[in-house]
Amino acid sequence: MKTRRGNLKILFGLGVAAGVTAARLCSARSYDFRGRTVFITGGSRGLGLLMAREFALRGAKVAIAARDTQTLARAEAELRKVTDQVLAIDSDITVREDAETAVDRIRQSFGPVDVLVNNAGTISVGPFEVMTIDDYRDSIETHFWGPYFATMAVLPGMRRRRQGRIVNISSIGGKISVPHLLPYSVGKFALTGFSEGLRAALLKDHIFVTTVCPGLMRTGSPRNAFFKGDNEAEYAWFSVSDAMPVLSMSAERAARQIVNACSRGDAELILTAPAKAAVRFAGVFPGITSDLLAIANEVLPSDRGAGTEAKAGKESFSSASPSWATTLNERVAKQNNQVA
Repeated sequence: MKTRRGNLKILFGLGVAAGVTAARLCSARSYDFRGRTVFITGGSRGLGLLMAREFALRGAKVAIAARDTQTLARAEAELRKVTDQVLAIDSDITVREDAETAVDRIRQSFGPVDVLVNNAGTISVGPFEVMTIDDYRDSIETHFWGPYFATMAVLPGMRRRRQGRIVNISSIGGKISVPHLLPYSVGKFALTGFSEGLRAALLKDHIFVTTVCPGLMRTGSPRNAFFKGDNEAEYAWFSVSDAMPVLSMSAERAARQIVNACSRGDAELILTAPAKAAVRFAGVFPGITSDLLAIANEVLPSDRGAGTEAKAGKESFSSASPSWATTLNERVAKQNNQVA
């Protein structure tokens, strides 16, 4: 009896010690963004712009980079409603020199980068048969090489200071390869692998890397994606899915959750309940998942003998979309700088 009580006391003591240690670790990882310099690639619209606004509301100095100068100017004006500590940089992060120049400009204006958010992305939707080597190349350059160049540009300073945060915005497509999004998934899988390995390599330097894998979000972005094959049909299924209340989530809520995860130094954040369920199911039943995705591929539009030309979402409107089914996404498109 005494031995049993003694064991219970030991277990209780270990439990308390573990709890205290965990609390201390959480406290040590907590990151206050006031006065910090945050650099967001692809920060001129959609989720990137919403994250920039969230960081600014928390007192950060915010630098955003994008390739479209007009969209970038509108984003800068929007962020200046929140803070005057904003820097907008016309830059192509897939070019190493551009990434390094952008980081140098931020350093001159705000000081060293404390938080890097690799958010820039591109998406091409359509059957495997109409995808070309350029679709895969664009995805790899945007989703892997861009984050790699930006990371390598900020990393020396972070390591010298022994502190920093890196957030990589991957996707559910970086966990499960989605039909009609194969080049996109290939690029996002590369980013997920890079991000997870980078975290393990940098924890010793007190740099916390967070991998974010969102499911569908209502950012208003489908009109700026690219569609191939039967582009109107592809745009219809994609934009309707992206606007469904149960399948998708508010981009504003996603931005808050991402910034919170960055502050805590979380390893991973998967957004939306359907995305979490899909990742767990695929981990336990990979064969069944593959069979289900094959069925989905059969149901999605065929190429109908179309060529390999890509058309933007705004060139792919039809009676099916925009429609009442896409109302939630259309409502936020202008708010998130997806349209002029």
